[in-house]
Amino acid sequence: MAKDRAGYGWDRPAVRAALAAAERGGPATADLARRICAIPAPTFEEAERAAFVRDQFAGPDLQVAGDPAGNVIARRPGRQRAGALLLAAHTDTVFPRGTDLTVRERNGRLYGPGIGDNSLAVASIIMLPRVLDAAGLRTRHDLLLCANTGEEGLGDLRGIKQIVADHRDGLGAVIAVEGHNLGRVTHQAVGSRRLRVAVEGPGGHSWGAFGNPSAIHALGEIIAAIARLPVPREPKTTFNVGLIEGGVSVNTIAPAASLVLDLRSTDPAALATLEGQVREILRRAEGGGIRVRDEVIGDRPAGALPPDAPLVRAVLDALRELGVEPVLDASSTDANVPLAAGIPAVCIGLTRGGHAHREDEFIELAPIGRGLQQLVLLVAALAGVA
Repeated sequence: MAKDRAGYGWDRPAVRAALAAAERGGPATADLARRICAIPAPTFEEAERAAFVRDQFAGPDLQVAGDPAGNVIARRPGRQRAGALLLAAHTDTVFPRGTDLTVRERNGRLYGPGIGDNSLAVASIIMLPRVLDAAGLRTRHDLLLCANTGEEGLGDLRGIKQIVADHRDGLGAVIAVEGHNLGRVTHQAVGSRRLRVAVEGPGGHSWGAFGNPSAIHALGEIIAAIARLPVPREPKTTFNVGLIEGGVSVNTIAPAASLVLDLRSTDPAALATLEGQVREILRRAEGGGIRVRDEVIGDRPAGALPPDAPLVRAVLDALRELGVEPVLDASSTDANVPLAAGIPAVCIGLTRGGHAHREDEFIELAPIGRGLQQLVLLVAALAGVA
C-alpha cells in the first residue's frame, strides 16, 4: 500500500489536509442534503433543484454553466484541461410532486424521500470544491462537477448523455456518485431497452360482436410468449412487463391495449438477441384485425471495466485506505453512458442506508465524512495533485 499511496499522492500535505476537512464537513454535507431533498425534482422536472445547486456552487475559480439537458456543470480548472475527471450526481428522484419531502432525524439517521438517492450525492459534489479549497489542494487535470438530470425511470440517462456528448474528447475518467452503498464499486453497466407496445383491434360489443379480436387478449398472448423466452443466466439477462393498460368496459371488446417492457443485460449482444426475439413475437401477433406498434422509450447502453483497470484499482485502494472493504457489482447507473463510449467510469456510494425509492428512505450520518474522504482520495489519484 505504501507504494500505491506514493503513486496516488495521498501522502502529500494538501491531501492530508483535505481529508481532515472532509471529515469535518460531514455534518454540513448532511445539512445541505436536507435542503436539497426538500426541493421537488421528479424526472423531467428538475429545474428548481438545479437552480438551487447552481446557486450553491461556490469557489474562487469555479466556472458554472448549464446545458440543454438541464444539467448544472461546475469546472474547477487544473493545470491541464484535457483528461478531466468528471464527478456526476443525478438531481432527479422517483417521487411525484405532492410527495411530503420532510426530512427527519432519528437515531443517527436521516429519513426522507430521496435523501440518499440522490440528495446526499448532489450535496457532496457541492461540498467537494469547498473542501479542496480549504486545504489548498490543486489538481493537474480539470475537475468537472455535474448535477445531472434524467437518471431515474424514463429519463433515459439524458443528462449524462448530454455531458458525454459535449465533453467526450476532454474526459479522462467519470465517477457517478450515489448517496447509498458506501463500499460498492459498480464497474459493470447493465444495459436496457425499454419498449412501449400498443395493440389495436376493431373493438365491439362483447355479446353482439363476439368473435372480433380483442386487443387485450392479443396483448395477453404477447405477454405469455415473452414470459416463455429462455434467457441466459450468464451474462445475466432479464425481461419484465412493468405496466399494462387498455380496454373500455367489462362488456366491450377492447379496441386498444398497451404494455411497457424492460429488457436488461450486462452484455450488449445478449440484449440485442433478446430484443430480436421480442420483436419476432410482436410480428407474429399481427393479423386477423390486430395491429401492433412498438416504440423505444429507453436505451441504456451496456459496458464494463475489468476489475484490474486502473480506475477500478484506484477506487478499491481508496476504500481500503479508509478501512472500507469494497464490493464489485453490476447495475444501471449514469456510468453506463461513458463506459459505452469507451471512457473509464464507475459508480460509487457515500454512506450506508436503505429503503431507496420509498418514502421512508434513510441514510446513516456517521459515515458521510468518510464518503467525502473517498472523493478526496479519488480526486488526488485520478486528477493528480499539482
